[in-house]
Amino acid sequence: MLRRTRSATAAALLLAISFASLAATPDLTGIWAMQPDGRALPALNGVGDFEKTAPFTPLARDKLAEYHSLVDPTGDTPGAHCVPHGMPLAVFLGGGYPVEFIQRPEQLTIIYETHNEVRRVFLDGRKIDEKDVLPSRDGTSRGHWEGNSLVVETSGLQESIDQATAHSENARIVERYTPFTAGGLRRLGVEVTIYDPEFYTSPPTLKRTYTQLADSRMLDYDCPEPDWEDHLESLRQQRAQQKKK
Repeated sequence: MLRRTRSATAAALLLAISFASLAATPDLTGIWAMQPDGRALPALNGVGDFEKTAPFTPLARDKLAEYHSLVDPTGDTPGAHCVPHGMPLAVFLGGGYPVEFIQRPEQLTIIYETHNEVRRVFLDGRKIDEKDVLPSRDGTSRGHWEGNSLVVETSGLQESIDQATAHSENARIVERYTPFTAGGLRRLGVEVTIYDPEFYTSPPTLKRTYTQLADSRMLDYDCPEPDWEDHLESLRQQRAQQKKK
């Protein structure tokens, strides 16, 4: 009986410690944007001239040159074909579109308004078998807390040369989100480092600041729908032409 009581006490103590740790963890839930005044406005944020100044390896430069030789003459971009930014470009909120963080104890869900792009950052230390990781533009993300900062590590990526922050399939991307208050507004220090010896001679780091938007909401970004409507109109025109024959 005494052993059972001690076990129950120990379990209760561990649970209390767990809840206390959770209570001490910053809550990043909210809608965030790059605009320092806390308003959602059009802006050309992105990564600036990163592609011109980044310490790319010769291999990466060759692959980027081949890619640009294909798309530059036509002005094609992935976004024009409704392809999401992927990691890490999505973090930099190009065009001024906001991002929403929804934090739960086991997961941080990140929703970028651009392309309705969604990331899931696992916070519960879960193990994912490498056989179950499907390479993708956003990869697989796991997060942990270091003091007041959320550190997110992303791997399981596919090679991406169609973004300024190009990387190989073996890249590892580390983000740090640190909340603070300035000017009476809630803000997030954002730091992104790309570890990828195949594409970079040294790991580049980019820093930005998010500001929480007040009295705001996310909007739908229906990129494919206009193309579908144009396609339907094209079918109607073809049918009309056939009836005239």
